[in-house]
Amino acid sequence: MSKISIRDNLLRVEENIESALIASGRNKDDITLVGVTKTVDADSINEAISYGIENIGENKVQEIMDKYDKINKNVNWHMIGHLQTNKVKYIIDKVDLIHSLDRMSLAKEINKRAKSESIIKDVLIQVNIAEEVTKFGLKKEEVIPFIESILDFKNIRVKGLMTIAPFSENPEEVRFVFRDLRNLGYEIEKKNYENLEMKYFSMGMTNDYKVAIEEGANIVRIGTAIFGKRVY
Repeated sequence: MSKISIRDNLLRVEENIESALIASGRNKDDITLVGVTKTVDADSINEAISYGIENIGENKVQEIMDKYDKINKNVNWHMIGHLQTNKVKYIIDKVDLIHSLDRMSLAKEINKRAKSESIIKDVLIQVNIAEEVTKFGLKKEEVIPFIESILDFKNIRVKGLMTIAPFSENPEEVRFVFRDLRNLGYEIEKKNYENLEMKYFSMGMTNDYKVAIEEGANIVRIGTAIFGKRVY
């Protein structure tokens, strides 16, 4: 993909974000744009960074490892895909935010590895709002019990929630997913758990991010709309 198309695509995405924010009465500072770089080469990622991308998201640990030393260091890394427990050790000191905490075994491993590095790792809990069998994440009713089971983990800091909506040609059909996640966040906030905050709602991708923003997303994960369609 040429420099101009990445730049133009990024401008278009930023304009759409701004219009969605205006429609919902919010400020531009409310949104973190994560450029999803699955299968994207390091040169293209660095180009996007040069045009203002400050956050990049990877689905696989191996891609983080392969690209980490090739990418401009003035960028925040996000682990947005399913994270295998035995891979945590490779990225614990590299990623700024793990979006996909969804089970106790993973929480224990993140906590252990973060403790060994003398860091506190920020995480989001992944929720499978639509209960799709093909997607990972806790069911909505499992989230609060899960949170309460990890409150004593000193090296994990829960910063919010993440979800992936079912793909739909009409984003209005999945608006309920984003609304339900935000409402779950309100419910959790009311409980005033110590050392836990519902600061981030990571929801919305290329096909549905405008609707997600209207429903309260403040992290959107955009790949195709910036880097073009992937060839797998």
